[in-house]
Amino acid sequence: MGKKIFSGVQPTGNLHLGNFLGAIKNFVKLNNDDNNECIFCVVDLHSITIPQNPKELKKNIHNTVATFLACGIDPKKSIIFNQSQVSAHSEASWILSCVARIGWLNRMTQFKEKAGKDKEKASIGLYSYPILMAADILLYDTTHVPVGNDQKQHLELCRDIAQKFNNDFNMKDFFKEPEPLIQKEFSRIMSLKDGLKKMSKSEPSDQSRINLNDNESQIVTKIKKAKTDPLPLPSTIKELEKRPEAKNLLGIFSSLSGQTLEKSVNEFSGKNFSKFKENLSQLLVDKIVPISSEIKKLLNDKNFLEDVLLNGCGKADAIASKKLKKIHEIVGF
Repeated sequence: MGKKIFSGVQPTGNLHLGNFLGAIKNFVKLNNDDNNECIFCVVDLHSITIPQNPKELKKNIHNTVATFLACGIDPKKSIIFNQSQVSAHSEASWILSCVARIGWLNRMTQFKEKAGKDKEKASIGLYSYPILMAADILLYDTTHVPVGNDQKQHLELCRDIAQKFNNDFNMKDFFKEPEPLIQKEFSRIMSLKDGLKKMSKSEPSDQSRINLNDNESQIVTKIKKAKTDPLPLPSTIKELEKRPEAKNLLGIFSSLSGQTLEKSVNEFSGKNFSKFKENLSQLLVDKIVPISSEIKKLLNDKNFLEDVLLNGCGKADAIASKKLKKIHEIVGF
């Protein structure tokens, strides 16, 4: 039996290499498996938990869809839509807010990290968005959700909410409890300027990341300037633990080439960084430049991107509104 897969990506700025290797590359693989039903959502409701420029947000929604398509997600095989256009997400989120408990949300470590020291000034949305995330997933009878380690806690919350709703209303298995899909053989992608910080769209320096719309010269320059240490490349994986930048660059090489980290370490053992960086740059150019060119081409055809979203929203709404109607009946509306 195939999997029903739901995943969401926030439309906040250019997607980068970390997004590609951590999520989108896996989405394409899932999309290409005919046994799977995949729904890929541009989660614009989630993005406004922090202030957004409205014009930029619209642009970023198109950018995210163009990136999905350029990387190989097929809108004929999968549903691609933006969350704000399917009102069932917001309504189900409110109903599930009345099921979820404050104690559960208080345990969410991501809120503490994102809100920082001044939690009192954070938006309610930033605090409660894991409930909206649960609604996103549960409306589609999702069986599996691709998640990184930072989102596993949110999926646990989603399962708790599903369980409590089913128990409260004596509706066995009405909401399915989704399982996490965690990538094997994947290195977490860190900043090119600091091997201890995650590669991020919000990092002020563009030199810290490889964007999926970067051209060849930008990629080569960024890798050339990427932070390293003065020693030759190590000969064992154990040595990498104390050398975060070497570990990051070798991890990127391994993930892009589809080989184990151990094999990459053996391949470049004892070599200097300049030679390794040439190999890494070439691999990145081969993989990323075709995606970058396709993104630029698609962004010049806004009507096509709007059609993809319109079509996807229609399909998503048909599923979500049917589930919401049943929720209404169960709750007593």
